[in-house]
Amino acid sequence: MAGEDERPGRPVPGGARVRADRVYLGWQYALLNPDPGPQPRRPVPPEAEQVNPGWIAAQRREENRLNRPLKAACGGSAAAAAAAVALWRAGALNAALTGLGAAICLAAALRLAHALWASQRALSARIETERQRVGVIQAAQQRRLSAWQEAHARMFRDWQARRAAFDRQLHWYAVALPADLNRVDVAGGTLAGWSAMLTMIGAPRLASGGEVTVLDLTEGGVAQDLLAVAGRAGIAPLVWVLPRDLPRLDLGAGLDRDAFAELLASTVSVGGQPGVAADPSHDNAIVDRVLEVLGDGASIAQVTAALRALAQVGDPRADLRAGLLSEDQLTKITALYGRGAADRVVIDRAWALESRLRKLEKLASAPVSLPASRLRVAWLDRRAGAFGNKVLGTYLTAAMTQLLRQAPVAPAGRRWQHTLCVLGAEKLAGEVLDGLCDACEISGTGLVIAYRSIPAHVKERLGRGNAAVAFMRLGNADDAKTASEQIGTEHRFVLTQLTDTVGTSVTDTGGDSYTSTVGTSDSVADSVSTSHTEGRSRGRGRSRQDAFAPFGQFTGSVSRDSSYSHSASDSRSLTEGINESTAWGLSTSRAVGGNESLARTAQRCREFLVEAHELQQLPPSAMIVACTGRDGQRVVLADANPGIMTLPTATLAGLEEARLAPELAVPVRDWAAQGAAVAGGDGARGGDSARGGGAAGPGAGAGPGRGARPGRLQWPPPGGLPRPDQARSPWPVTEAEPPPNLGPPPDQAPSPWRVPDEEPPPNVGPPPEHLDWRTYRR
Repeated sequence: MAGEDERPGRPVPGGARVRADRVYLGWQYALLNPDPGPQPRRPVPPEAEQVNPGWIAAQRREENRLNRPLKAACGGSAAAAAAAVALWRAGALNAALTGLGAAICLAAALRLAHALWASQRALSARIETERQRVGVIQAAQQRRLSAWQEAHARMFRDWQARRAAFDRQLHWYAVALPADLNRVDVAGGTLAGWSAMLTMIGAPRLASGGEVTVLDLTEGGVAQDLLAVAGRAGIAPLVWVLPRDLPRLDLGAGLDRDAFAELLASTVSVGGQPGVAADPSHDNAIVDRVLEVLGDGASIAQVTAALRALAQVGDPRADLRAGLLSEDQLTKITALYGRGAADRVVIDRAWALESRLRKLEKLASAPVSLPASRLRVAWLDRRAGAFGNKVLGTYLTAAMTQLLRQAPVAPAGRRWQHTLCVLGAEKLAGEVLDGLCDACEISGTGLVIAYRSIPAHVKERLGRGNAAVAFMRLGNADDAKTASEQIGTEHRFVLTQLTDTVGTSVTDTGGDSYTSTVGTSDSVADSVSTSHTEGRSRGRGRSRQDAFAPFGQFTGSVSRDSSYSHSASDSRSLTEGINESTAWGLSTSRAVGGNESLARTAQRCREFLVEAHELQQLPPSAMIVACTGRDGQRVVLADANPGIMTLPTATLAGLEEARLAPELAVPVRDWAAQGAAVAGGDGARGGDSARGGGAAGPGAGAGPGRGARPGRLQWPPPGGLPRPDQARSPWPVTEAEPPPNLGPPPDQAPSPWRVPDEEPPPNVGPPPEHLDWRTYRR
């Protein structure tokens, strides 16, 4: 809540506060401010009053029609005067008669003209009067329009304020029960609904510094979502999946002889009918005497070996060779009842005890040291046998009962500091349930018991004592009828549908290339050239000169030329070449991008009464909470979906608180930011103890173990459970003092990146898994 509070709690962004003195069960949808509706309509100005042009034209037309005789008479008078003057000029009339006639005609014309002028003035006056009347009407219309506009402005401002209050108001209010209650009984529901309910109850308890122990007897792993939320908040939970982790489970191993005998007797004393336990006094006596022979620190394997010897089942020498019994112990056990040992009653009971306790022989056979954790979960594996799981469930519940009986009583203001959640409790006997309820009430441990159905032994214990009852979907008609009768059919509720759409995309691409080129070239060239040339020439000349005589001058010449040429050439060319090239390349493109799209829609679905058929069709996370207080019975329809806390319209304040003190209704924006402020810091341990939860820093979620996806808890952790030298029990009982605060101061815890004013973190991997409370994950 906003403001200071002396009670322990952890603040979250926006001033909201998880209070340790309250048990949060879910969310209630309510609208304190009604819908203001559409905005006021703007006043439409009326049609402005104006002088009708048609009326003016009609007035002028009628006036012209009425003045036609006057105009004609005036024109006639003027024409008569002109005719008289013309006749005088022509000599037809004398001057006196002409002057008299002209004067009379002109006087008549003037009189008629004055009448026409007066008629026009009257018309103009009527038109002006009409215009003044229209002006008065226009002024009145303007004043009326101004008044309407001022009223509309006031109405619009008021509507804006109511609309802003409606849009800004919170829709989801926490349904919390006071911590003075001893128990919360949950009847009905599905595995998905129980997962949401368990996370809704456990996460605020962890956020306020408390401890949560979960016994999941449903064989469905309902606590997986709570483990995921705790891992992101930096809390390293301790988880046992039975019967696989039975050797490392030491729950109830450190009890004294009387308590251990009572524990074993309560575990095996189961009758033939469901929910009915046989008288454990005989079984307790047999087990107590066997433990007396075996001595302190006896294991369940030794007890079963002694019971086999007592029941004369099998060969006791095998147990002697295994070291479970000694010769002296075997002698004492066989003579424990003397001759009465042959009685069929003792043999049958010893045989029955051994047949059930043998399912627990591996208990604490290989104990390991585990770090203390504020979240401890033990669930039954559905792959085991039904009978063995039934014995294991009874043993877990009875062992927690014995531990709580020996625990110190918590102060009145810290009754729910340790919260125990038992799921699938309809499989337990009525006496086992009564013992657990009494032990939790005495020690101040908060108890949440969830039943899938309402058999007879559950019906008579539902809501008994100082307890609240929450009813979820009940498929059986008889169970739904029983629930409606207990709640009352006069209550009326409204179902509202919330749609949350989330989209995430992750891309990862990679590529490589390899290129190899080899080339070879050979070239051979051979050339031969031969040329032969032969030439021959011959010439002869003679000249003679006669000088008129036979013995004249004579000249002669002979020439001969011969040539021969021969040439030969041979050319050879040889070329050989090898070309080889290799190219190798690796191209990798890796992009991891998270794209998240959110779309939320809230709408009213239907209104219903608390009747049997309505309880059979409730949504998976819906519950009807009935609690009796000072003002009588209070019945509330709630939604156990823890994801509602991520909505900006959710608050940890109750509906009545918001009505009385609106300043306390502060929205809580992000559930992950609340987890960052969880005290304890269990995930900050080093070594193997942090596997599966990771190391927690200020404002950071839990880091995954090797090979784990971010935001998803792995169990068993990689590498197995831690094995330090000193072994001690991880099951702390309720203490009067609060645990030390090892986490960062709440004021110094940074806000999540979803706050609009801050930058998002670097993208270093795929986004965390989105918790979907509507579909159950196996």
